[in-house]
Amino acid sequence: MLGLAKRKTAVTTGASLPVLLGLAAATIFLVVGSISSNIFAQQTVAGLSQGAIFGSLALALVLIYRATEVINFAQGELAMATTYIAYQLTLWGLSYWLSFFLTLVIAFVLGAVLQIVFIRPIQHSVIAVVIVTVGMFILIDGLVTWKWGADLKFMQAPFGNAVYHAGSVAFPRQDIGVLVVSILSVILLWVLFQFTKLGLAMRAAALRPAAAALVGVRVNWMLAIGWGLAALLGAVAGLMTEPTTFLQPTMMQAYLLYAFAAAVLGGLESPAGAVIGGLALGVFLNLIGQYVGLATSELRLPIAFAVLLIVLLIKPTGLFGRRQVRRV
Repeated sequence: MLGLAKRKTAVTTGASLPVLLGLAAATIFLVVGSISSNIFAQQTVAGLSQGAIFGSLALALVLIYRATEVINFAQGELAMATTYIAYQLTLWGLSYWLSFFLTLVIAFVLGAVLQIVFIRPIQHSVIAVVIVTVGMFILIDGLVTWKWGADLKFMQAPFGNAVYHAGSVAFPRQDIGVLVVSILSVILLWVLFQFTKLGLAMRAAALRPAAAALVGVRVNWMLAIGWGLAALLGAVAGLMTEPTTFLQPTMMQAYLLYAFAAAVLGGLESPAGAVIGGLALGVFLNLIGQYVGLATSELRLPIAFAVLLIVLLIKPTGLFGRRQVRRV
């Protein structure tokens, strides 16, 4: 008798035509609205600036999820901790931008070390990884509070308080600077993944670790580098968040929830979807806060998750999610 055999085939689909048409329609709506109304234009730019932060942190979540199929619950706290490191560097007399780039290096090393020390020994157990990331959340929060205290702190404004004018529309340089830095970091990461051998090896290690190991890819090291890059993106998000809020241990907790909503909205396995989801969420929340009286700041997070729920009811994999079909 022939033995039993199983064959699995996967069919993946990216963004569907209705999704692409919807994004095109939304873009046209934003352009027309910005031309028609100064307030609409200002709120759109501010929303894109905030959405870029959501997108950066969401992309960090997606990088780790693609490799481990686990959400890193410590991602926001890691971003907060690296922002405190930059703050300490400025106290030691370093300029803001020198502290910024040194912090990115420190964040990368810290993320890789956390993966090697805490995640690698238990990486084959999803439940264990989830528990460890929650433990890292508590540990990082406690260490930061112990070292720097829970009182509010302030850093130098990296872009100053200047305001640019396009006709009668005013755009704070802070919003534009945050948008440029966040999007530039995402673009550089995309270039790394798409056009370098390291990026190819990292994608292979995340998507097909067993096959990648057979062709000589050092999977464990690729995963450590992935965690390092996720921590680096988190540091960018934290440093870009600080000028619009106060430096405190809880500063990134709400942003992590927004980033999670953005990642699920775009599709947890889609890096591009995470960024687009973040930008869309930021603009939507700003516009609805401006034009809908009931949408106060206290309701921003519930509104974000209400939109997320509606999208998932229509398209469970997210806007750019991949649907897998298995045949046995």
